[in-house]
Amino acid sequence: MKLKKFYVTMFFLLSIFSAKAEEIKLNNNTEFNIYTGMFDFSDDGKRSSLVGIQHQNENLNRDTFLGNLSPVTGALITADNAAYIYTGVQAQYKLGSLNITPSFAPGYYNEGNGKDLGHALEFKSEVQLSLDLSKNSQFGFSYNHLSNASLGDKNPGANSYMFNFLQKF
Repeated sequence: MKLKKFYVTMFFLLSIFSAKAEEIKLNNNTEFNIYTGMFDFSDDGKRSSLVGIQHQNENLNRDTFLGNLSPVTGALITADNAAYIYTGVQAQYKLGSLNITPSFAPGYYNEGNGKDLGHALEFKSEVQLSLDLSKNSQFGFSYNHLSNASLGDKNPGANSYMFNFLQKF
């Protein structure tokens, strides 16, 4: 039953992604990242598959001494109905067709039937490596860590990995 809910959710997110893509096609400054992977792969008892979506508006990019920075907003849900909604900042570094994208995003975490991370406010630190498939799309792999920075009574954290497909519109 969990796997069925997971695939229904994934189909729903992909449907939203497709509809939104058609709506903003003329803009060509928006990037969507659809990803799937394993939530908390390092905890045998609470690991769970995940699916998520992230949005970045390139009109808001800024070149700084840290590189090209831009805001990101996204959400993920696990097969155990844990959910994380976040907004933060990412840097972009391009080495030929390889893209390195570290990011930091605070957000709201709800454990559902998944892992208790100790607090509703969690911080996501992530690094993503991706390759250009074409001018407007990339395929990549990312790793992130969720932590509440000891705001709660406990801070077990969660380590996750994802496979990403990024598309600009």
